[in-house]
Amino acid sequence: MRLLIAGSLNGQLSMATKIALDRGAQVSHTETMQLALSHLRAGRGADLMMVDVNLDIAHLIQSLENEHITVPVVACGVENDARAAVKAIRAGAKEYIPLPPDPDVIAAVLEAVSQDQGNLIFRDPAMGSLMQLANQIAPSDASVLVTGESGTGKEVLARYLHGKSRRAAKPFVSVNCAAIPDNLLESELFGHEKGAFTGAIARRIGKFEEANGGTLLLDEISEMDIRLQAKLLRAIQERVIDRVGGAQSVSVDIRIIATSNRNLADEVRSGTFREDLLYRLNVINLQIPALRERPQDIDVLANHFADKYAQANGLPQRKLSGECTRHLHANQWSGNVRELENTMHRAVLLSTGTEIGPEALRMPDGSRMDQTIIGMASGPAAQAVMAAEGVTRTMVGRTVAEVEQDLILDTLDHCLDNRTHAANILGISIRTLRNKLRQYASEGVDIPQPGEGKIAS
Repeated sequence: MRLLIAGSLNGQLSMATKIALDRGAQVSHTETMQLALSHLRAGRGADLMMVDVNLDIAHLIQSLENEHITVPVVACGVENDARAAVKAIRAGAKEYIPLPPDPDVIAAVLEAVSQDQGNLIFRDPAMGSLMQLANQIAPSDASVLVTGESGTGKEVLARYLHGKSRRAAKPFVSVNCAAIPDNLLESELFGHEKGAFTGAIARRIGKFEEANGGTLLLDEISEMDIRLQAKLLRAIQERVIDRVGGAQSVSVDIRIIATSNRNLADEVRSGTFREDLLYRLNVINLQIPALRERPQDIDVLANHFADKYAQANGLPQRKLSGECTRHLHANQWSGNVRELENTMHRAVLLSTGTEIGPEALRMPDGSRMDQTIIGMASGPAAQAVMAAEGVTRTMVGRTVAEVEQDLILDTLDHCLDNRTHAANILGISIRTLRNKLRQYASEGVDIPQPGEGKIAS
């Protein structure tokens, strides 16, 4: 656990530092946010930031987002800083910790972060077979390709592999190849020197150097531009990288784990992915089965998420009713574990009785899952006819562009703004989806946020 503390709060954060060190965390301490950002830019990394609530947390979180640095932020302040605490949470801080620090609270926060990063829950034999192979190859340095549908838990498995490897005490660094524009991804991976391009105001250490000694996760690698794949191949083969604008090569010692929800062999045949890079990445392939293919995991995961979100929201823990469980098993879970987690989070907030019943299972648009399932059970043919008639009525008199826009926005909303999942359902690349959304935004269309529903154009 790498903890980065920013600020002082009259020395009370130094007390938090000592407590965290006693709990086994690796702690770095900076007085200002700028020094904290410099720490992260230098590739020293952090799994958690504890920040003085009096600092500009909104600016810090925006800076982290702008530079594609992913690290949870916890605000710290004296107990009577109620307004500052609320402001920090609204700005994006994950939690507020009152000071003077309580050792049990600090320990709980560190444990929660560790669990979020490596928690892998399963019961189904299909996952049991996969985990047996994962445990067998985890101690090696072999590159691993983790495949499976969106939402199955590919990054969770990658973190598990790192935690079981000989590199567990070293950094685990993740970069989402689908979330970063192509013209910035090279700098994100390999770093850049000051002045290498417009906006390069300081040297920035890339993810390869940040992960030195540890594990680098290349998430959704199928979305990487083929021109950048050549440079990535050299880095993996020779364990040497070149910063953008740099004159000297830098040696790195890392293990590579890549994920994809696409069939990379198909991508090779279509010319969008290098065959030699696939061979380098796919030394070991771990394919995670879809949630519908491991039904015994539905119960254990649903109960886990119910307990997790009840505790997080200060609500009483409730068991799932038998009828609720039956409805969960009847659903196809196209969004897999991620969709199940979102569903249970909503169910915890909507439940009022002593148990979580089927009436609390809501779809993102607010409709009840039990009603949706009952409607499906009334006859596939009748449902198909009704759906076809409904689609025809809504499409007549409209242009192809209008129908396409509605389809994209509805799918995005259904996926709770998960663009990778939406692109997969639509059968288009994440790049095409981003271009479409950018076009709609320039035309004055509001892009829906998670759960908002369809926005009329």
